[in-house]
Amino acid sequence: MSPPISSSSSDVFDFVVHKGNGVKGLVDTGLEIVPEPYIQPLEERLDPTKFQPENTIPIIDISNWDDPKVVDSICDAASKWGFFQIVNHGVPLVVLENLKNAAHSFFQLPSEERKKYLKKNSPSEAVCLGTSFSPQAEKILEWKDFLRLYWVSEDQASAYWPPVCKEQVLEYVKKVELVTKRLLEVLLKRLGVEEIDKTTEIKLMASPILSLNYYPCCPSPELTAGVGRHSDISTITIFLQDETGGLYMRGTSEDSWIHVPPVTGALVINIGDVLQIMSNDKYKSIEHRAIANRSKNRVSIPFFVSPGSDATIGPLPEVLASGETPIYKHVVYSDYIKHFISKGHDGKKTVEFAKI
Repeated sequence: MSPPISSSSSDVFDFVVHKGNGVKGLVDTGLEIVPEPYIQPLEERLDPTKFQPENTIPIIDISNWDDPKVVDSICDAASKWGFFQIVNHGVPLVVLENLKNAAHSFFQLPSEERKKYLKKNSPSEAVCLGTSFSPQAEKILEWKDFLRLYWVSEDQASAYWPPVCKEQVLEYVKKVELVTKRLLEVLLKRLGVEEIDKTTEIKLMASPILSLNYYPCCPSPELTAGVGRHSDISTITIFLQDETGGLYMRGTSEDSWIHVPPVTGALVINIGDVLQIMSNDKYKSIEHRAIANRSKNRVSIPFFVSPGSDATIGPLPEVLASGETPIYKHVVYSDYIKHFISKGHDGKKTVEFAKI
């Protein structure tokens, strides 16, 4: 158990961020109340009176990719909802369960073992332990720690990813990459892109990142945000959640929210800003958020598929071929990333950076 700390905001920030203990370290002190730096203003708390029924989000069986109904379901969900779940995707249930267990195993390591992967200590840029979202930029911290694993090559992963989780993550990444490519092929074909050549691949999926997100038990989860409301800046995100639940997406009315229910064996798919921009708003990246749990340590594992940092993103030529007016300019993806992390989570505002 870590030594007790004072409840002052500066001491909490120093303990969690500067000393690298994270929320996990904070909870391990025997915390019984939520410290001030984590208490969200009223307008940013999840309001249960604003929930929509959760059975409205599509669950798509993709066992037959060649079925036109499957293709239509995927493209329609990407256009209308920006969120959907897929089942019979070819990633075995045991691989999914092993991955969730590996996430718990990493965060159950002793504090000094975890700290070896903090940015200042990490043996490689391929792995980084962090907390919250952008602690130096955000006003209120988020109740989340994460281990970010950058997928460059199997050799690099084997050399630098933590032994307690690398085999499970590697096995998952290899299988989920195939699903990702098929999804993008389907979505792009609907936009008029007949083949994903090397240039398009770099624009779409050159920099995959997997994040093991850990939300320790929270004494008052209703006061906090596990993840604040935002849309992903990826091309597409493949998301594995545990049975605890806690993922919410923006509903059909401006101030409503829909719980994305855990479905055994399913993967959650959400469209990222990049695909919204490239499709000129044919597909939608949707605002979403997450909450912690009072009695269970929760994990979620997003696999962010994104362009290379030096890629230029903008509406695809095929989308504009019919004379459609572009909504977005072309921007360098690294500039888009910098804008995103220069502030706390603020809903869908980042996409405005690319608008004409």
